[in-house]
Amino acid sequence: MVDYLYLALYKFFGFILKILPRKAMIKLMRAISWFAYSVSKKHQKIIHTNLDLAFNNSLTQKEKKEYGVSAFINLLDTTLGIIGRERLPKDKLLENITFEGEEIVQKYKNEGKKIIFITGHQGNWELLSQAIAIKFNLNMVGVGRELDSKPMDKILKRNRERFNVEMVYKKGAMKGCMRALKEDKSIGILVDQSIRVDQSIEVNFFNHPATHTPLASILSRKFEIDLVPAFISTDDYINYHVKIYEPIKSIKTEHHEEDLAQLTQAQADAMQRAIEAHPKEWFWMHKRWKNTVEGVYG
Repeated sequence: MVDYLYLALYKFFGFILKILPRKAMIKLMRAISWFAYSVSKKHQKIIHTNLDLAFNNSLTQKEKKEYGVSAFINLLDTTLGIIGRERLPKDKLLENITFEGEEIVQKYKNEGKKIIFITGHQGNWELLSQAIAIKFNLNMVGVGRELDSKPMDKILKRNRERFNVEMVYKKGAMKGCMRALKEDKSIGILVDQSIRVDQSIEVNFFNHPATHTPLASILSRKFEIDLVPAFISTDDYINYHVKIYEPIKSIKTEHHEEDLAQLTQAQADAMQRAIEAHPKEWFWMHKRWKNTVEGVYG
């Protein structure tokens, strides 16, 4: 029954996206996001707590509301973008996207080297992976969670694969990524979510301890592949900008744990810089510090 509801909503928003001009759609997104922020006291509390931690209680209530509403807009933009691109031709994907640092990726390609991209839930992260795959003609493999709804997961999988992006699920991600690298595919990993302490490496994130996935670090060290941070941003939800940062060089010494710790902290630093550059575009409703800052979310 729930699957039918998801499919109905998918088709409904597909119809809305088709008939509404983009600027009208953005106004609708802002209205929905304002409503979601206003009525969801649970998410409001998480957002405010995260902002207080990240910015040391320096934001006003008005600023925290602006960031909170923007977080919902970005989530909507990411989700609705998937629906809107269902029938979009490949050659139309990049029309409103600009790139900065593209020479970094091109250099790796010219040298025949593999790439592991690291990013986070910043801006329209679904569009980011597809834009990079099409721009540089890469076969990209992303790591993600399987949706609870099988029909919706199938639709999302089909949408991604149209733009050269395959998925491996978190369960079995290591084997899936290793297989992809052996097939000369590029990897894309979201590195900004809290995970179990026993599966993580602890990092400093906005001056607080946080858990961090070791997946990219392990792959980088094992295969001696550099990590390339990449993030997407927008000022108007019409035009998007992809920024590719200087690579995090692979480390492989006799000090295994220290290598992984250094690589992982470098990823957390890259993520923090991206958030600081565009703070209204991060997924602030996630309990990022739940496993390391005791009692912070009540």
